[in-house]
Amino acid sequence: IAWILLLLCLITGLKSGLEKNAAGKKESYPGISIQSRWEELWKTVSSKDREEESESKDKTPEKDADSQRNIRVLIMTDGYQQIVHREVEISAAGGLRIEKKDGLEETAGNEKIKITKEDTGFQNGKIRIQAIDGGEITVSSIRRGYGNPSYAGTLDLYATSEGVVMVNELPLENYLCKVVPSEMPASYQKEALKAQAICARSYAYRQIMDYAYPEYQAHVNDSVEYQVYNNSYPADTATQAVKDTTGQVVWYQGNVASNGNIITAYYYSTSCGKTTTMAAWGTKEKAENAYLQSVEVKDQTGDYERNLPWYRWEADIDQNTLSKMIAENTKKNIGTVQSLEVTKSGPGGAALQIKVSGDLGTVVVDTENKIRRALGGSGYEIKKQDGTAVKGSRLLPSAFFKAEKKGNTFKIKGGGYGHGIGMSQNGANEMAKKGKNYQQILQMFYPGTTIE
Repeated sequence: IAWILLLLCLITGLKSGLEKNAAGKKESYPGISIQSRWEELWKTVSSKDREEESESKDKTPEKDADSQRNIRVLIMTDGYQQIVHREVEISAAGGLRIEKKDGLEETAGNEKIKITKEDTGFQNGKIRIQAIDGGEITVSSIRRGYGNPSYAGTLDLYATSEGVVMVNELPLENYLCKVVPSEMPASYQKEALKAQAICARSYAYRQIMDYAYPEYQAHVNDSVEYQVYNNSYPADTATQAVKDTTGQVVWYQGNVASNGNIITAYYYSTSCGKTTTMAAWGTKEKAENAYLQSVEVKDQTGDYERNLPWYRWEADIDQNTLSKMIAENTKKNIGTVQSLEVTKSGPGGAALQIKVSGDLGTVVVDTENKIRRALGGSGYEIKKQDGTAVKGSRLLPSAFFKAEKKGNTFKIKGGGYGHGIGMSQNGANEMAKKGKNYQQILQMFYPGTTIE
């Protein structure tokens, strides 16, 4: 109806304009005929109708202009254990504006409210919340590394049969300000922080091209499954790194003008002196991901990270402990382990396959993550090259290792920390210490790319 009224107004205006023109007045639409204006407006109406029609269906972010500016992050529970919250307790210094089924509600400054799945305000299963003063919303029902987290933008709550799902929508650049200090220590070198900001931005832009959780229109969650978000208190150094590189991403095979691609900028903690490729994850190496090459992380003086604790490490695992871990982690009982060997290695020396044999059978494990998981667990220590030791955890530090048996003990000697694909964060920091800028850092870890 609104569009019909607009068309009628336009026709009336055009008629009036022509009448005024005949009397010596200025034409309302110089050089444009009534027919041309009609066609132009019809194209606008048709375009608007198409947009509204697409919005009524499952939108793909490529068609949604907002998705290029905002990112929607699913906020997980304590310890990133699950996506559904039993309840959500929130507040804001200037009060909250809550959009519910029956209209808007507002709270006083710092007033805490609790929302559960039984709340009658869910409209089509959703409640939207904003801070009245445009500030941040504190969620006191969850904890992160620095305490109860606060979120810019809006919070969308969704009622489910198990509880409440929470999605934070905010500008991508604001999101990055809380990703960078959560993924890299804010005390690191300025150029390393800039490199991290661009990696995080590039990764995020790739993620907003699709929904990881389409039922909640969320692009990512806030855990290591994507990028850790808002686990560390915001830091001026990290925020400045984001601002100094605003909008910059890593391109491969061209740029936006030449149909290039923004890369998926994988990164990890520490290298062993070399990186590996997507082959570590069982992904075929091809032209589209050729920027993820195996490179040597060194200069003419040697490996950049050679003096860092995780550059080299080793672990002694007794036979019984290893047998228990293999049974639990592979879901296959092969009895008491008799041998452990790396049967296939990939670029940079990463283990791509291991074979573990016991007195009841044999198990073969493929790909970096599954290998690290198979050899992860408690009951042994990992000694870093600086002499410090940590307890074994869910994953072996990296897949860059060799194994040998000595009596009833298996000795694993390895290097690096993380999956080994893309940028080493500690490598980037060591490069920055030696005067390398963020462009040099990124182009070493992602060969053949440009930063624009």
